[in-house]
Amino acid sequence: MKKQKVNRKYNFPDADLYQMCMDAIRLAKRDLAHFKEYNYDGRRLKGFHDRCAKFIEGPDDDELLGDQMIVTDKKYEAADQVRHAVRSVMTRVRMKFSNRTGRYRKFGTAKIGDMTDAQLLFCGRRVIRVARAQWPFLEETGLNEGHLEKLANACKRFEQAMNIQQDKVADRDIAVESRIDIGNLLYDEMIKVCDIGKDIWAETDRAKYDAYCIYESNNEQKIIAKSKQS
Repeated sequence: MKKQKVNRKYNFPDADLYQMCMDAIRLAKRDLAHFKEYNYDGRRLKGFHDRCAKFIEGPDDDELLGDQMIVTDKKYEAADQVRHAVRSVMTRVRMKFSNRTGRYRKFGTAKIGDMTDAQLLFCGRRVIRVARAQWPFLEETGLNEGHLEKLANACKRFEQAMNIQQDKVADRDIAVESRIDIGNLLYDEMIKVCDIGKDIWAETDRAKYDAYCIYESNNEQKIIAKSKQS
């Protein structure tokens, strides 16, 4: 069964979530004696802190996307090498066969510029196979095993680049989902801490009560963050 997409429970950036969690932890440490009345002790608070540290130290989506873009560029370069090697072979094929003949069309390179990665890889290997099958006709054009070996190596590098890129895409998807899962756990724990804090001070200290309030919108969070810095 396909796993359902994981959605964030919060509407602000991960960096803001981290800072909000750290603020909540700082307040809870101050009020730890009261928190123990809710069976929330220092050990649990330390576990919360450790999860926050692990969360912020992990790669974010910008880093993962950058890695994906790097290997994608390498895949594009490998694809260009395949196209160049194919065209080098086909230049010699045209010296022998008109592009309207069946022998030429067997190579299947007419739309090489519009092919998907899989189609291009398939095309490169087909060109090698068809060229070898028609070797007696093409030898006089200067086509030799070196040209086909160059194309074969280009196809091999391209396939490797395709696999690496697909792995990076999958790694990013997994990492993003994992980060959302962890972020949601931190958010839930922060809400628990803040609910306890508000309950502690609801009737005795308005300022301490307000310090535990969570602002759900990003704009509200920016306003409260600026007020704390001023």
